[in-house]
Amino acid sequence: MTRVLVVEDDPQLVRALVINLRARKYGVDAAPDGTTALRLAAARQPDVVLLDLGLPDMDGTDVIKALRGWTRVPIVVLSARRASDEKVAALDAGADDYITKPFSMDELLARLRAAVRRTEDIPLAPETTFVTTDGFTLDLLAKKATRAGHDVRLTPTEWHLMEILVTNPGRLITQKHLLQEVWGASQSDKTNYLRVYMAQLRRKLEADPAHPRYLITEPGMGYRFER
Repeated sequence: MTRVLVVEDDPQLVRALVINLRARKYGVDAAPDGTTALRLAAARQPDVVLLDLGLPDMDGTDVIKALRGWTRVPIVVLSARRASDEKVAALDAGADDYITKPFSMDELLARLRAAVRRTEDIPLAPETTFVTTDGFTLDLLAKKATRAGHDVRLTPTEWHLMEILVTNPGRLITQKHLLQEVWGASQSDKTNYLRVYMAQLRRKLEADPAHPRYLITEPGMGYRFER
């Protein structure tokens, strides 16, 4: 049974989440504040955490940071905060996904399943070196890319970007993180670099660069690689 920790101080929303999750055979624990959430996470070892940012005793980003000090459990943020900088702060702190309230239960359940799937995949390929999609293949060790049976030349910078994205499939990687990893901390505000390089990668790897299937943009936030 997949165990979910719901961290939310709105009793009505907690009740709705618990009913819907238990109806789908999830085990559910609920915490009304950050302190209880951290205690339950340590005691119950959940498979995924659904986390509100506006908690009565501490900010949700502090809960994320505390959890990330000892666990890689997927964290899906549920929040009414819509500002891009709020979303980026939560993702940079270590959240895996961000859903803005109000949301549909179907969307939430789909995101939750995806988050759990990603962690289940990790033990099978702890160090992904060969990535195959319907559109292209990447050999990260040999630095070889192919599309439609033909070799595709990627620059060292393009390889670096792809390595970060494909080794975190389905996870939103923030612009700040990509810029710091590839170009260094001093360039963390140069989002135009990312636009240029991601456009190049789509031209080289996507069948329809204007409507990408694999290299997805989350406007104002970052990018994700979808298989």
